[in-house]
Amino acid sequence: MTVDPVVGFFVLGAAAGVLRSDLKLPAGLVDVLSIYLLIAIGLKGGIELSQAATPALAWSIAVAVVMSAGTPLVAYPVLRVFGGLPRPDAASIAAHYGSVSVVTFAVGASFLTRQDIFFEGYLSVLLVFLEFPALIIGVLLAKGISRDTPWHTLAHEVLAGKAIVLLVGALAIGWVAGADGAAALSDFYGGMFKGVLSLFLLAMGLITASRLGDLRQTGGFLIGFGIVVPVVSGFGGAFVGYWLGLSVGGTTLLAVLYASASYIAAPAAMRIAVPEANPALSMGASLGVTFPFNVVVGIPLYYALARILHTPSVPILELLPAG
Repeated sequence: MTVDPVVGFFVLGAAAGVLRSDLKLPAGLVDVLSIYLLIAIGLKGGIELSQAATPALAWSIAVAVVMSAGTPLVAYPVLRVFGGLPRPDAASIAAHYGSVSVVTFAVGASFLTRQDIFFEGYLSVLLVFLEFPALIIGVLLAKGISRDTPWHTLAHEVLAGKAIVLLVGALAIGWVAGADGAAALSDFYGGMFKGVLSLFLLAMGLITASRLGDLRQTGGFLIGFGIVVPVVSGFGGAFVGYWLGLSVGGTTLLAVLYASASYIAAPAAMRIAVPEANPALSMGASLGVTFPFNVVVGIPLYYALARILHTPSVPILELLPAG
């Protein structure tokens, strides 16, 4: 099995960070790369959405969102009982793991594209709808229903944040323009996608290495949590995708979304709504453990599971990705 070169850049960045290399990417460049990825994903989803059956899509979104609520609701008691974490910290971490990671989704899409595996492009629509429900659940777990909760500020932070604005905006542009209208942009937002993603993952590797120290406060618990919970959630996402009738690639990507943990929208939202929570714990787990696990190990694992669900009679060793 060969390593996806995109993942190889993440490993390179992480290794450079651990070795304390002077390798750095300008902060402005990283922001530009993230903007490119968000627009590219949203645009592709909008083009696919223009060709999709709206009633079926609405049903898939509704089911996927409702089922995804299980992740924070299960993660919270685990963090409280087995991790011994205070209520605010447990709720904040649960919200991070119930929300989703755009970059993990992009790596999953790159993994499938590299092997020429079809997936429903409109799955990027779910990035928007799966982003904020878990954040609301996290706030409720931390504080209950309280008049003191800054719901208006929280809603503005999430819905007007860079990720949602760019995803929804590009989605709308792709939907209105359609495949023919957006053809002039295909070389830029399609042909360059993996190259830009490789640079962004190089930066993410450096950032991940810098977050490893945040996990020392809880010993090995959050490390185990950051691996086990994504696997369980990913398996649940795969079953939901299969039940919804998605393709093997679509089932894989829905599993990737369920297994991912937010490190962009969730930290900003929790900083406003649950300021007493320690962000080092949630970021250390989501970015220091879960992100690298999903990028290197999780995505091929969810793909193998998706193939098992779609071809149950084939031996499992034959289902592992060839490259």
